[in-house]
Amino acid sequence: MQFTNEQLIEKINELKNKLDVTVVAHFYQRDEVFDIGDITGDSLELATRTRDDDAEFVLFCGVGFMGQSVKVLSPNKRVVMPKIACCAMAKMIDGLYFEESVAFMQEHGITKEEILPITYINSNADVKAKVGEMGGLVCTSSNAKIIIAEALKEGKKILFVPDRCLGQNIANQMGLESMIIGDGQNPKDNDIICYDGFCSVHQLFSLDDIEFYRNKFPGILIAVHPECDPEICDASDFVGSTSQLIKYIKELPAEQKVAVGTEFNMVNRLRPSNTYVLSSTKPECPTMNETTLEDVYLTLKAIDDGKPINEIHIEEKTQKWAKIALERMLAL
Repeated sequence: MQFTNEQLIEKINELKNKLDVTVVAHFYQRDEVFDIGDITGDSLELATRTRDDDAEFVLFCGVGFMGQSVKVLSPNKRVVMPKIACCAMAKMIDGLYFEESVAFMQEHGITKEEILPITYINSNADVKAKVGEMGGLVCTSSNAKIIIAEALKEGKKILFVPDRCLGQNIANQMGLESMIIGDGQNPKDNDIICYDGFCSVHQLFSLDDIEFYRNKFPGILIAVHPECDPEICDASDFVGSTSQLIKYIKELPAEQKVAVGTEFNMVNRLRPSNTYVLSSTKPECPTMNETTLEDVYLTLKAIDDGKPINEIHIEEKTQKWAKIALERMLAL
């Protein structure tokens, strides 16, 4: 039987009231899924807030690495996902590629002891664990500058994975030298050595888009996420994480026009007017949008039937070191 969205929401709410479960939804989820979340936010916020939640089950609406982060910080919770969707950026690196990046630096005369790895939270648990074992830590787009500033105090070369754009943008903000592995530069000549990963959604924004909006609406502000290319960030008025973008835009005067360079669903629900998507195409994350209300309902029903589906499990050693890497960040 096919249910309408209204019927599915009613059934979901009935099961939520019956079960010991908290539904968690990321900002990039489609509106109808985001609206049924008990806890909403960006990836780290969701992981830390669910850690303090008392429910036995966390039903996480997002992509795989986010569900893993919840499980890493809250190993005693049962974490299930309506869809274990893949983040394209997180999939660009695994433990083997990380080790090859370390080897690349060693080939250029940098010892392993001279390397401090930092992984963006948009990475899978195995990469976080490898970073943790090497004495490194996790960062987010909102705290990357703080994390890197602290890391540099150790006098080491920073291996930044997997997002080259975030690594380069932070380096530019701090007046540091950076490179991308494979671009022909010598890591000895750079402070931050970036892995060549990226977010496909945030690659959609162009200088032509910025020029179009500036010409069409004189005085418009351009606000973008630091996963965008450095040339886009350099040409913008504000660069910030998902939470920082929301705060910045909501505090603007109602009459102030702003074009925003990040995922469509979040931009679309920010303000009722004078807010534009900085792209000629719809910058919608395909994997974030895989989760539907029906998926949420079926996942809740599986819990109710005593047969949970899509439960997140992490191997013990990976769990240990990934948690250490995350906790080093939280300590700062």
